[in-house]
Amino acid sequence: MKEWEAAYIAGIIDGEGSITLTRIHRNEYRRPCISISSTDKELLSYIQSITGGNIVNKKNYSPEKHKDSFVLTIKKKKDVFNTLEHIVHFLRVPQKRKRAAWILNKYDSVTPRNGKYNETSIRRKIEFEDYFFSI
Repeated sequence: MKEWEAAYIAGIIDGEGSITLTRIHRNEYRRPCISISSTDKELLSYIQSITGGNIVNKKNYSPEKHKDSFVLTIKKKKDVFNTLEHIVHFLRVPQKRKRAAWILNKYDSVTPRNGKYNETSIRRKIEFEDYFFSI
């Protein structure tokens, strides 16, 4: 990712996106996720070509009033971390910049590679999530 692309994507995320922790399955701990909503599918396709992720159509309940909208969701750890590493310094919304930095600095230390948690690691993971959502 070029520097100007990172700055551009950071601006889009500041305005239309979110950096959060989400569950893919009900019985697992949260993992980092970046999502961007837009009515401009071409814009999301361009960002997807740089960052990865999937674009889905959102249900339009009032087509006579609203345009169709789409969401680009980046869930793969490698893609999320690569994107955050490139954009974190360009983010201008303090909450999003702090959340990105928190994920980059702490997520790996509270997430065992094999996915097996003991009592201590569960407590650390929950504390990580609690602090993240307090930002």
